[in-house]
Amino acid sequence: MKNITFLIALCMVFGCNPKKPSTEPSLQLSNQEKVDATNIKQFFDAALTDGKSYEWLRDLTSNVGGRLSGSPEAQKAVEWGEALMKEVGLDSVWLQPVMVPHWVRGSKEVANYSINGQQKDVPICALGFSVATPKDGVTAEVIEVKSLEEAEELGTKMEGKIVFFNRPFDNTLINTFKAYGGCVDQRVQGAAVCGKYGAKAVIVRSMTNGLDDYPHTGTMSYGDLPKEKYIPTAAISSRAASILSADLKNNPSLKFYFKQQCETLPDAPSFNVVGEIRGSETPENIMVVGGHLDSWDLGDGAHDDGTGIVQSLEVAYLVKKNNIKLKNTLRVVFFMNEENGTRGAKKYAEMSKMNNENHIGGIESDAGGHTPRGFSIDANETNTALVQSWKKLLAPYGLHDLDKGGSGADISPLKGEGVTLVGYRPDSQRYFDYHHTSTDTFDKVNKRELELGSASMTSLIYLMDKYLYSNTPVKL
Repeated sequence: MKNITFLIALCMVFGCNPKKPSTEPSLQLSNQEKVDATNIKQFFDAALTDGKSYEWLRDLTSNVGGRLSGSPEAQKAVEWGEALMKEVGLDSVWLQPVMVPHWVRGSKEVANYSINGQQKDVPICALGFSVATPKDGVTAEVIEVKSLEEAEELGTKMEGKIVFFNRPFDNTLINTFKAYGGCVDQRVQGAAVCGKYGAKAVIVRSMTNGLDDYPHTGTMSYGDLPKEKYIPTAAISSRAASILSADLKNNPSLKFYFKQQCETLPDAPSFNVVGEIRGSETPENIMVVGGHLDSWDLGDGAHDDGTGIVQSLEVAYLVKKNNIKLKNTLRVVFFMNEENGTRGAKKYAEMSKMNNENHIGGIESDAGGHTPRGFSIDANETNTALVQSWKKLLAPYGLHDLDKGGSGADISPLKGEGVTLVGYRPDSQRYFDYHHTSTDTFDKVNKRELELGSASMTSLIYLMDKYLYSNTPVKL
């Protein structure tokens, strides 16, 4: 009886007290801001009750899958994107031709080494643009390093060896993209450094803050090396890297074997997919919202960047559904070839300059489909401050982070003094569990988180369209 009385008392205090203070932020809004707050709520209501992004993503990942530039799957994705934009009812939809790199993985890679008479198989995958190993694979002793500088110091000591880059993420960094940025140079430049000293191959610890058995692919470069110095380069899983490091301490002369059959083919024709809703007052001013249509081939490209694609189109869908008449033109772009060349972004900027188009702003979504946290802003001081002034309208939806920073690889070529570029920033803690792996699949995306992101981006486009200072536009 005492327990029941206690529970009733708790309910009265925490659940039934009409004088309980609101947990929502206290907003002092002007009349105009109240109108904006009402419209923003409608965006979120519509996304969460009648959103289309989740089913679009299911279709893309299930029926197209991984979409590496130049592949048949990438072409299928182009056709999918064009048809979907037309279905949503954009005013115009077109394909923008672009030549893209065409690298193929070939047969599944294999790797192993023996220690104390026992063979250990290693989860491994070739890095994008790597050359193949010889037909029978490559076998050599391993030298472990933690940085490009450490490899440079070895010089010719790495000749005939496999160089193993094993610098992990700094897990004390809350922003996992900063941790990624602190490690990715070894993946991109490792072969360029080691190839010139006669290394036989390079293997790299996967770019993740987790410890798992899934190798993470990604692009690499040979820099200015002559082709005869190109060496095969691959990533091994983070758990395998930790085990190999421990085994090397006890058996420094162990020999590592791997085989891959990747190949770079001639450039292939492809397309950016572009659609727009024409502005009602100043249609010559363009706001871009987009992500990249291509993905790596190991998984289905769900978080990277299927979520960005469907969220970008859902911005247009939510604008139309809520009968918002934008004064500026809204242009949705599915960029091709972000992962290994950014050819689509460069072509889009090139054609914009050629056509004398005036971009006043843009949003890119390429950081996964997790819970919205805010936006990073790449703009002049005036427009940065303007975007930050909208925090009281956005904070009730968890959008607290409005900081200066980069926007994204695909829209950054549009940068100019009068252009306000923004990167959508969801929570980053789980992103590198899936990034560039076979586990980047539809089931890893949460429907509600995805829809919240669409509504967040729509809200910012609405505010940019209404208030963005464009009195000093700069044509590309």
